[in-house]
Amino acid sequence: MIRQMLKSKIHRATVTDANVDYEGSITIDEKLMEEADILDHEKVLIANVTNGSRVESYAITGKWGSGVICANGGAALHNRVGDKVLIMSFCALTDRELKRHRPKIVKVDDQNRPLRKG
Repeated sequence: MIRQMLKSKIHRATVTDANVDYEGSITIDEKLMEEADILDHEKVLIANVTNGSRVESYAITGKWGSGVICANGGAALHNRVGDKVLIMSFCALTDRELKRHRPKIVKVDDQNRPLRKG
């Protein structure tokens, strides 16, 4: 059996920009994408903690270390500057693969810098 599982999550990122006129996607700081193992153009689910909305989109690489989280296109109508969001990617795993799987969780501060474990 193949199951859809959480692959990674950027936890409680702050939306820094919203551009409804862009054709789509969410721009994410490249450093955060690397830490969360999210690739350019990979499908993501954006769960807005501030307003409860959920939007499927795809990731676009933003400037490394910039902290950018920019909702583009239709996603900008559901995610406004200052909103807190969870950005999640998923993978398909067999029951055998599930035994070894651990999702990557990247917690960030208010400037979208990764928090380090003590």
